Amino acid sequence: MGLLCCHRCNAVWSQAQEGERCGRCGAALRARKPHSIERTWALLIAAALMYLPANLLPVMITKSLFGTQQDTILSGVIFFWVSGSYGLAALIFTASFLVPLFKLAALFVLVAMAQRGSAWRLRERARLYHLLEFIGRWSMLDVFVVALLAGLVQIQGFAVVQAGVGIAAFGAVVVLTMLASLSFDPRLTWDGPQPAAPALAPLATMPAARPPTND
Repeated sequence: MGLLCCHRCNAVWSQAQEGERCGRCGAALRARKPHSIERTWALLIAAALMYLPANLLPVMITKSLFGTQQDTILSGVIFFWVSGSYGLAALIFTASFLVPLFKLAALFVLVAMAQRGSAWRLRERARLYHLLEFIGRWSMLDVFVVALLAGLVQIQGFAVVQAGVGIAAFGAVVVLTMLASLSFDPRLTWDGPQPAAPALAPLATMPAARPPTND
């Protein structure tokens, strides 16, 4: 349609050319985010690598008169479940374990399908991207809880709460998945497969010239 949208101020320009400057903010106009697939893959792989230490390493270390206790995300879920706090256990399990895993799987599907130019369930994939944008803001629940407890529970000689290494890995997973979602251009979903270049037909073989004969 000859329209280009500025990625910075969202102004839409008619009959604009690729690389021209936006008349409102001066940003370069692009029909698609440059190197969107490559950047999203890099951030997605980094987030997947950080997902394991985020769940295996302790996120909170509690020191008290009774000793030192190190808790991971899943051990905290088990503790609340055994103690009867089923709602809190389900909330932490969903927000801290299932949501990051869902975001990684959904981004993998979106990027892989866009790279292949697949036309499979285009509307559902567009809705899936908007769902990722919506739930991304709720992924920092564990970080907020640990930061709050570490700031409040600092009674020297009785109880001290410290953040573990796992919370840094968990925060890295959240930030990397958010950056991967931002770097992915959802318009690539609707582009479809790129038309292949037409094959060159072989040149017709000319018949060999016959030597002149003396008739």
